[in-house]
Amino acid sequence: MDAFFVSVEERDNPSLKGHPVVVGYDGPRGVVATANYEARKYGVHSAMAMATAHRLCPNLVVVAGHYNKYKEVSAQIHTIFHDYTDIIEPLSLDEAYLDVTTNKKSIPLAMDIAKEIKKRILETTGLTASAGVSYCKFLAKVASDYRKPNGLCVVHPDRAIAFIDDLKVERFWGVGEKTAERMHALGVFNGKQLRAVPLATLTREFGKMGRVFYDFARGIDQRPIVTEWVRKSVGCERTFGEDLYTYEDMTLQLTPLAAELVRRLEKSHFKGRSLVLKVKYSDFRQTTHSHTGNNAIESIDEILQIASQLLSEVDMNGRSVRLLGLTVTSPIVPESTQRPLQLSFDW
Repeated sequence: MDAFFVSVEERDNPSLKGHPVVVGYDGPRGVVATANYEARKYGVHSAMAMATAHRLCPNLVVVAGHYNKYKEVSAQIHTIFHDYTDIIEPLSLDEAYLDVTTNKKSIPLAMDIAKEIKKRILETTGLTASAGVSYCKFLAKVASDYRKPNGLCVVHPDRAIAFIDDLKVERFWGVGEKTAERMHALGVFNGKQLRAVPLATLTREFGKMGRVFYDFARGIDQRPIVTEWVRKSVGCERTFGEDLYTYEDMTLQLTPLAAELVRRLEKSHFKGRSLVLKVKYSDFRQTTHSHTGNNAIESIDEILQIASQLLSEVDMNGRSVRLLGLTVTSPIVPESTQRPLQLSFDW
């Protein structure tokens, strides 16, 4: 499974193996969904513009995605997981946390469970998976990425600090490109250096995440496994073949977006009080504007009325627009149920 979408395509079309392959839309506004390891050697990665991927790798092979097939494979894998535990937190089609502290097969070591699950995934789907085993989410996730592809990494509590010491800050959960730059400015490049920074400095620089980074550097992560998720939003967006330059052009595009949003709201039985308008400019910068009311936003007429008002607040500033999106959020639902953790799978 590593490089999940591409791995499924290579399994079903072996002639793709050995070539740099990505799954995605091969058009002027296309984006890479997944890249295999041959493509990654050229610097190609997910979420990259397809045009950039072609420039980096002239012999790139692009395959259109088959998302229903990926969902079927993911469901097969989750069936295997449930043979060991029902305390599972799915993060996406190709990643999940499992709490195997008390497991259905009474296997004493989480490492042995991971080995068995990896073996069954290969036998059932023909795909490989990587697993990380530790006592908290942060370390299990890092470990699952540590020896890809087809890896298995165990971080024992006694070895956690030594493992964290050598860990680049870019591999910490919550550290993106901008945060990494700010950490580097503080002289922080790895876990050991991060642990030396006072809590007051981290909270001053990173707000609430400062406390998270402080704890992670000490191997502390109290986040539980969430087995039941409450949907927080429903949305849709569209990237246009040609940029939009006027408010009139954007207003015309709101109607099909609103119609699609209503369809998704009805299908998911979701009710929310806020509408968010997303605008992405041609330079890939983006802005959002939102409105929150007292009642659920449900009808196309109401969505169009609010969206048009939000659109009037958008500052074009001479720029063109490549994408518009509408999302309903602030759900009118009860709180989710949460439970604890132990093992991370990434496929």
